[in-house]
Amino acid sequence: MSFVMYSTSWCGYCKRLKSQLAELGVTFEEINIEEVPGTAEIVEKVNGGNRTVPTLVFSDGTAMTNPSAKAVVEKMATL
Repeated sequence: MSFVMYSTSWCGYCKRLKSQLAELGVTFEEINIEEVPGTAEIVEKVNGGNRTVPTLVFSDGTAMTNPSAKAVVEKMATL
């Protein structure tokens, strides 16, 4: 996987991005920060203390918060 998407089950932005990426055939690991201990803290660290989802962390260590599907695909092309 080239990135992990941190999300919640109730997040509309997460659902939209997951759907858009699925349409493009993009595969990724998804982690629900409300179900997996310690993952909310990862999201907070990336986002300056905020629990903002979706947060994507890429294999090169960079992150995006609530990106467009286009931005994700463009980023993946650089990995």
